[in-house]
Amino acid sequence: MTLTVGSISAAEHLRFVQAQRSVSFLQTPAWGSVKTEWRSESLGWYDGRRLVGAGLVLHRPVPRLERYTLAYLPEGPVIDWTGEIDAWLEPLAAYLKAGGAFAIRLGPPVRTDTWCAAQIKEGIADPGVERLTDLPSQQADPVGARVTSQLRDAGWLPQSPEDGFGAGHPQYNFELPLVGRTEDDLLKGMNQLWRRNVKRAVKEGVEVTVGEDLKAFHDLYVHTAERDHFRPRPLRYFETMVAALRAEDPERIRLYLARHQGDLVAATMLIRVGAQAWYSYGASSTSKREVRGSNACQWAMIRDSLAAGCDVYNLRGITPTLNAADSHVGLIQFKVGTGGQAVRYLGEWDLPLRPMIYRGFDLYMRRRKVGVG
Repeated sequence: MTLTVGSISAAEHLRFVQAQRSVSFLQTPAWGSVKTEWRSESLGWYDGRRLVGAGLVLHRPVPRLERYTLAYLPEGPVIDWTGEIDAWLEPLAAYLKAGGAFAIRLGPPVRTDTWCAAQIKEGIADPGVERLTDLPSQQADPVGARVTSQLRDAGWLPQSPEDGFGAGHPQYNFELPLVGRTEDDLLKGMNQLWRRNVKRAVKEGVEVTVGEDLKAFHDLYVHTAERDHFRPRPLRYFETMVAALRAEDPERIRLYLARHQGDLVAATMLIRVGAQAWYSYGASSTSKREVRGSNACQWAMIRDSLAAGCDVYNLRGITPTLNAADSHVGLIQFKVGTGGQAVRYLGEWDLPLRPMIYRGFDLYMRRRKVGVG
């Protein structure tokens, strides 16, 4: 198979995405409109005249060398990763280098390992277990092992740090499989605390609605950021994101608002593309935590994802720590309560196309201690 790569229109890109069972929302053409600080481009792979693959490329210029860019394909591209990947990635590299890219960064949507909720619970309780990778993988994906080997052989450099975060998007995700399950099945699969919290929210009269009040969400999100010590995104970012994603598909993104006696106690965002749904952002009030608004929002998003025919509800990133003394372990404990599974993906990989510029850019980013996501 001889493939060619070239620029395609957003409409062509969207038609290709719509024909797939599942594509990351980060690989939809609309996401290019969200990341306004980047220049976006839709690319297509052609076998003759037939479009067989697509990808959203975000171009980040080099400081003081704006003619050169890092070409970033978050959680993509959308190609056949099961065979020989050189046929796909070599024409991509040639096209992007000719366009001024000094390096390519991509995040193959390919799994390597999976761990079930029971394993993770046992690992947290075992003082001899520090990380997910200390546990045997419930399912090691041979495709993931093969793609890893092929990328290394072709000169690609892994970028994912030990904690799974850093360069861009998380390598470890927590996912809840939905195929063939009912609401009762999903509730029974949750741990006792989660089931109790979902029931508590109902008993306390928490009402979850799908709403439009982005300002209310953002106020609660800023409050959450102050409490949990992270830097919040501005309101205009969420306004841009909602507008761009809904322009592509009115059902692409939803805002869930949990209220108790009129008070907003939790708010979340759900994004859906094809058969996969993602918990994207969340916020919760410090007061009235006992009414369990966050659990109520999660349960509403899970139920709606199931009703929409999704295969997976993705709770997004986790760190791989299972050390009970680590402050990050609370994140995986919250998510593992849903009864889902931890999944390790290949992570992000770089291919330097202009090595001297790449080294300079890498040094610049390390000094700033920021990622590109």
